[in-house]
Amino acid sequence: MAGDTLTTEGYIKHHLTNMTYGKLTENVERVHTDGTTEILEAGTWTLAHSNNEVDAMGFMAVHVDSMFWSIALGMIFILIFRSVAKSIHSGIPTGLQNFIEMAIEFIDGTVKDTFHYKNAYVAPLALTIFVWIFFMNLMDLIPVDWIPEIMMLVTGDPHFFFKVVPSTDPNITLGMAFTVFGMMIYYSVKEKGFMGFVKELTLHPFHAGKWYVDIFLIPVNFILETVSLIAKPISLGLRLFGNLYAGEMIFILIAAMFGAGLFLGLLAGVLQMGWAIFHILVIALQAFVFMVLTIVYMAMAHDVDEEH
Repeated sequence: MAGDTLTTEGYIKHHLTNMTYGKLTENVERVHTDGTTEILEAGTWTLAHSNNEVDAMGFMAVHVDSMFWSIALGMIFILIFRSVAKSIHSGIPTGLQNFIEMAIEFIDGTVKDTFHYKNAYVAPLALTIFVWIFFMNLMDLIPVDWIPEIMMLVTGDPHFFFKVVPSTDPNITLGMAFTVFGMMIYYSVKEKGFMGFVKELTLHPFHAGKWYVDIFLIPVNFILETVSLIAKPISLGLRLFGNLYAGEMIFILIAAMFGAGLFLGLLAGVLQMGWAIFHILVIALQAFVFMVLTIVYMAMAHDVDEEH
């Protein structure tokens, strides 16, 4: 699509728009692929044909491409690890088995260094988060036009929306972050008790030890601790989204240069290769950061020290 009749702005906007399924209300104007328009006489559930329709669908719309790729990559992760687990042997590991064992040992070591409590779910959770996010981030290395072009040929729609990097969708990253947040709240209440969790929110960071002073400090503590608590999943999800979205944007801008003449096309090839090599580090680092912060938050949930 770099050489399509789309303007650069339209090209970028097209690649940053998800395949969206949602409800259009009546009286919304639809523009069909053949250029004809239609005023809807009744509300209908459908795939969006334009950015205006995406906006009109609102909050309840579903990003079909993000859901498809995140689930598909999760299944690939499960199938690969299941296949290696079934064929594992006690001899010297080679190939894929060696790589997976190294990854598991690395993550297990990270969990042991950070999480000093007993919970059999934390290490598998860390492994799942790291590998799943790494796979989703890895999709950013596929040239931005390849899969969308194939989908446009298959569907016959020259403006078909189809993003392939789930971690550039805040719905995916925040969904994962709030899942971790839910587990953090669950284990906080389980390990500390409901009143222990309440005390954590109301008696820290300021605590005088005298009830007639604490009664004035409790509202301040509650506001500070609640803001800090809610900021954890939001920052966790937005950090991953922001870094991958910025990386995708750079790839799209470089791809747009291919349609701007021979010199800029050659320069774009060099830039694309250089950014892809650097982006490999970003892909792995962001998966690692999300995993480590998850472990840290789980450790905080298990911390029953009265000082905390």
